[in-house]
Amino acid sequence: MDVLLVPSPPPPLTWGRLLTMWTPNLGVLVVVATLGMAYGLGVRRLRRRGVAWPTGRSWWFLTGLGSILLVTVSVVGVYAGTLFWDRAVQNITLLMITPMFLALGAPLTLLREVLPEPATRRVSRVLHSTAARALTFPMVVTVALIAPLFVLYLTPLYEASLRSTVVSAAVGVGLVAAGFLYFWTRFRIDPTPRTDPYLLTMAISVAEVIFDGVLGLTLWLGPLIAPHYYQALHRGWGPDLRLDQIIGAGVLWIGGDLAGLPFLAAVAHRMMREDQRHAAAIDAELDAHDASAGAAATSPTTPVPTQPRLWWEDHPELAQRFRHPGATIAVSATSHGSTHDREEGPRPWRD
Repeated sequence: MDVLLVPSPPPPLTWGRLLTMWTPNLGVLVVVATLGMAYGLGVRRLRRRGVAWPTGRSWWFLTGLGSILLVTVSVVGVYAGTLFWDRAVQNITLLMITPMFLALGAPLTLLREVLPEPATRRVSRVLHSTAARALTFPMVVTVALIAPLFVLYLTPLYEASLRSTVVSAAVGVGLVAAGFLYFWTRFRIDPTPRTDPYLLTMAISVAEVIFDGVLGLTLWLGPLIAPHYYQALHRGWGPDLRLDQIIGAGVLWIGGDLAGLPFLAAVAHRMMREDQRHAAAIDAELDAHDASAGAAATSPTTPVPTQPRLWWEDHPELAQRFRHPGATIAVSATSHGSTHDREEGPRPWRD
């Protein structure tokens, strides 16, 4: 294990170094390049088969990969082991922002489209298994989103991630995986084991906001996190340890809430589109029902209901007097008593 007991701090962070400082994190570069190439090859394969793939999804996925580079290779990655607030920016990005963009890219749908049919059937069986449904239960995904930062900052894991590059990489992968589990099941762009209502997603988001505040207050008012590590750096610039942790608490609190706003907007948009599709389906069903009812009403084999007759229409004399013009009424022999009358019939009342 590569252990950094007392790392050398980087030079003071200045405005000029925001765009010039970077670190060649080979592991991150390899992973990001592999994921990007695999996604691009999948899209290319679909288009060769004549299957359209939305360009927006590709851009979302690439943005998610770019966010990984932003917080690991750029200036954020350089100072993540020196400043508490900088590490907070890295962690909240890997948990809340990177997985959201990756989920919007629909990578599981792309994988399903490019896999051979036997592999697709196996993946489908796993996706709809009891274990998968239990893993994506709303309470489970809520814990998956909320618990990682509590476990990271309130246990020795945080200091271990500062001292070991292996532990740090494992923490980063865990944050992205936990966030992806949440956004994948909440967006429902990719196939999911469950189809929970979007209102439940809104409730989970409210709970996430509350727990962000709890963690922020705990770090703000509580004891210093990993004080021995930060003191051993002998950093002679920037905020002191307490102010550094207070700023980091604000990043985790407010940054987490701000990162959730685009997610809520996307969920609200998808919820409205789903309602529109549902309303359109209902309208189409009602139109089809009305059309079938109209066809049945005009069918020659279907008896057409007649209007009820008025009482005077059955009276011989009144029917003759108030009959509709142009109609003919045969008067019975008992009423007029002659064959001539029966054959000729009465004249219309207007004459």
